Amino acid sequence: MRLLLQQRPDGREAPRFVQLQLQPDLLGGWTLLRETGQIGGRSTLKREQYADQGSALAALESARDAQLKRGFQLMFAQGADAPR
Repeated sequence: MRLLLQQRPDGREAPRFVQLQLQPDLLGGWTLLRETGQIGGRSTLKREQYADQGSALAALESARDAQLKRGFQLMFAQGADAPR
């Protein structure tokens, strides 16, 4: 599952983005990847491990909601059960 959020460009600098990905790991757990940065610039990648899909999905939705409150817009959602 993957979500891409982006701020509206203000004309002075490139817009910022946040990409959230939820992936199963090899040990039966789940990994939430958070990539943040400026389009065309550097980005930062953070990984968080979760024991089950439910807690990982809750963390993804919480991160998405926090970014939406900061003015980001959902640009792309991929996955069979991607939250909207």
